[in-house]
Amino acid sequence: MARALLATFADSLALTDPSAPLTPSRWKTEVLSGLTVALALVPEAVAFAFVAGVHPLVGLYAAFIVGLITAVIGGRPGMISGATGALAVVMVSLVAVHGVEYLFATVVLMGLIQIFVGIMRWGKFIRLVPHPVMLGFVNGLAIVIFLAQLGQFQVPGSAESAGHGMANGEWLSGLPLMLMLSLTAVTMAIIWVMPKVTNAIPAPLAGIAIVAAIVIGFGLDVPRVGDLASIEGGLPAFHIPMVPLNWETIEIILPYALILAAIGLIESLLTLNLVGEMTGQRGGASQECIAQGTANTVTGFFGGMGGCAMIGQSMINVKSGGRTRIAGIAAALFLLAFILFASGLIEQIPLAALVGVMFMVVIGTFAWNSLTILRKVPRTDAFVTILVTIVTVATDLATAVVVGVIVSALAYAWQNASRIHAVKRESMTEKGAQVYEIQGPLFFGSADGFVEIFDIESDPDNVIVDFAASRVADQSALQAIENVAAKYEAAGKKIQLRHLSRDCHKLLSKAGHLMIDSDDDPDYEIAVDYSVRTGIIGGH
Repeated sequence: MARALLATFADSLALTDPSAPLTPSRWKTEVLSGLTVALALVPEAVAFAFVAGVHPLVGLYAAFIVGLITAVIGGRPGMISGATGALAVVMVSLVAVHGVEYLFATVVLMGLIQIFVGIMRWGKFIRLVPHPVMLGFVNGLAIVIFLAQLGQFQVPGSAESAGHGMANGEWLSGLPLMLMLSLTAVTMAIIWVMPKVTNAIPAPLAGIAIVAAIVIGFGLDVPRVGDLASIEGGLPAFHIPMVPLNWETIEIILPYALILAAIGLIESLLTLNLVGEMTGQRGGASQECIAQGTANTVTGFFGGMGGCAMIGQSMINVKSGGRTRIAGIAAALFLLAFILFASGLIEQIPLAALVGVMFMVVIGTFAWNSLTILRKVPRTDAFVTILVTIVTVATDLATAVVVGVIVSALAYAWQNASRIHAVKRESMTEKGAQVYEIQGPLFFGSADGFVEIFDIESDPDNVIVDFAASRVADQSALQAIENVAAKYEAAGKKIQLRHLSRDCHKLLSKAGHLMIDSDDDPDYEIAVDYSVRTGIIGGH
């Protein structure tokens, strides 16, 4: 396993992929895409720092460190990571009760947990997320991004106290509101028109630059990045979290670390899949887990609030032409340069330009086709899509995905449980024998229905149960078969099982039941795996 991971990392460290060779034009596209992403990262990192209740530089340092490390060793070139709102809303209670030093310790532990998940290759389980859940996740995320931008339409200062404008802020009105809306619309128009004119520079960057030039040139009084907070600072310094090294500290930070690690990985792995679908390339889930964990562990030791993949910024990068690791690295380095050297200039950028970029991300992220297919897909899938969308907006992305997967799994189990039935006929080879041809999968959900199929009192002395059209899936299925066999034996009747897995056949034979071997029994081993490990069937 270690060799495989090292080989995967070695292959991934190449800055390019086969579809994007490093030509001078590609370098320009990647660097400009990184600059666009960096500009969009600034207000997000500052706002999420406010949500978490920490200094803006704590969010900016997290965006720089997490973004840089995941860009270099992450599972998918083109993804952007940084401080996110999904993590910030969990952190706020920890910071409020215990202080920022406990947050840094929690981020370190969060990172170590994520590294462990990556080493164990548990990231592969993201494949179990059904498509309706992905649709709901994407739609919910688009709505969340949209709602997050509404805080920029509040009077500077009130948004900070209201948690980035989500509630209780003082809204702009009159001329300031008209200017804000107009500049936002201009930015969106430029982003829409620019690709039709030229691809020399990313459309979002052109929108930001042109609108910023208009605002600065005409001296328009509109909210700017500097109205959120000053982003001026130095290099992040190594800092060991100042918390007591005892069991009480572990009891405080472990629950938060587990929640943050889960949220961060779910959001990152879903972003991995989404970016992969857009670019037509696969990413390494386990590698992304290790990259996220490494980034958060380092961030915790350098005064950052931790982070994960950012779907909005990843969409900006992909749509701006970013396809390699260079764009993510450039975004992180540009962000650091803003903090060190260009804070005064960046603080002059109007928030309307950045809002316009994010609104275009919302339009591009929302799965508009889902509005039409909801009437065509099964009702359960439509319900899951709507449910995940609502839960994403109401709570957080990780909770929504977990809820969606559970509901989808329960619906699938119920549908398969209701399929179990049998066709009864007389045996063609054994006179007087009753044959039950089992139809449908036999597993924990259909085990009770399977037992109810048989009419033990009325059946003849010789009964044959044929599993040719069925599949024995787990230990509950084996237990159900044993229960039926025991009932027939107690009634003094002979039961024969045919077309059953040879492994299941042997275990049931050891349990003392009479079986007949069949040359065309299948060889799948799912059921035997469960029974051998649990030791329930026949005492084994």
